[in-house]
Amino acid sequence: MTPDIDARFDDQIGFLKSLIRIPSSNPPGKCAKVSESVAKLLEKQGFEVARLPVPKPFVHQYGMRSTANLLVRKTFGEGTGPTVVLQAHGDAVPPGDGWSEDPFGGHKRGGAIYGRGAADAKCDIATYTFALLALIDAAAEGLNGAVELHVTFDGEVGGALGPSWILGQGLSKPDFAISSGITHVVTTAHNGCLHLEIVVRGRQAHAAIPETGVDALAAATPILTALYAERDRLSGIRSAEPGIGTAKLTVGMITGGISFNVVPDRVVLQLDRRLIPEEDGEAVEAGLIELVTEATPALEGLDVECRRKMLAEPLCPAPETLPLAQLVQENAGAVLGSDVPITGVPLYTDARHYAAAGIPTVLYGAGPKDIREMSAHSADEHIALDDLHAATAVVARTLADILSGTLSTGEGA
Repeated sequence: MTPDIDARFDDQIGFLKSLIRIPSSNPPGKCAKVSESVAKLLEKQGFEVARLPVPKPFVHQYGMRSTANLLVRKTFGEGTGPTVVLQAHGDAVPPGDGWSEDPFGGHKRGGAIYGRGAADAKCDIATYTFALLALIDAAAEGLNGAVELHVTFDGEVGGALGPSWILGQGLSKPDFAISSGITHVVTTAHNGCLHLEIVVRGRQAHAAIPETGVDALAAATPILTALYAERDRLSGIRSAEPGIGTAKLTVGMITGGISFNVVPDRVVLQLDRRLIPEEDGEAVEAGLIELVTEATPALEGLDVECRRKMLAEPLCPAPETLPLAQLVQENAGAVLGSDVPITGVPLYTDARHYAAAGIPTVLYGAGPKDIREMSAHSADEHIALDDLHAATAVVARTLADILSGTLSTGEGA
């Protein structure tokens, strides 16, 4: 199918540029209009697109303003064979500063496309869209089943409004899933993540008579010390899964205080705890709450509260996923002309929602050999066009193999 991909590659590049030129920052997460703009781009490629708006009260629970998922379904043959989902998210973190290009310009430079979301994960909306188009163009005989595109817009806040919601509503019942990844590895495991907010409440007072107040910042100091000691301990806890590394803890933000001359009555610590696949998120959360409780000084008028903001469980490799992973590995090796490992990544992704539903799931898409080169969430984010082209070919070949009966649903269900 490479000739079909070659024939459409300029169109694919233009499609990706158009995606990047749609600002989709999350936060603030006003993604309903973004979703509609992406739907129109998909319709220009000849697809029928189902808009799946998520109820606003549920959306607001996850700190977003609005969102609507997009679902494209293409049936091949009688449609009685397996259904394969290709999923990528169209929201992105805010661009920040330090760019040498317009972050929403979609500029091409040095064999790459630059812009916020270029690598995470608008490139894979383009990868999957044009892999499906290549499959349609090839018009191969003997294909039986269906391919679905799931384009979601909450990847930066955990995926509960996207893949999890689609599956929970019974809107899709796939046999296999491929979610955003990188070109040179097939991923079957990834980290989880716990976002915990620690609120330390004291009592404000005039700085001239601080003894009449309860200093929340002073009370937070031993908590911080305990958290950094825990961070050091975690550096010695390494996953047995290749590519994962160690468990990690980062205090990402500290806010509080009123003015120079006021004893601070409130301090908030926000921390990110990365879970390795061997860990259980709720057990980790309970352990952190216990650590904070033990480190909190016993002061009258002091209150400390721990709030879970987000928990994403790790993706663990499952035996039923191996046939799919090996098929993608074989096709990637053939396209790239090099060995492609099956490994893990120290991130958390939407793929876990499909795996949690019992669907054999791998991460594969457009991206560099080393995730440290991805430039996602940083200035001058970009995707190499060679990686985009290769990933599209790999996914197209994999879809053709699955719909030709290479993998039975019994291997995945």
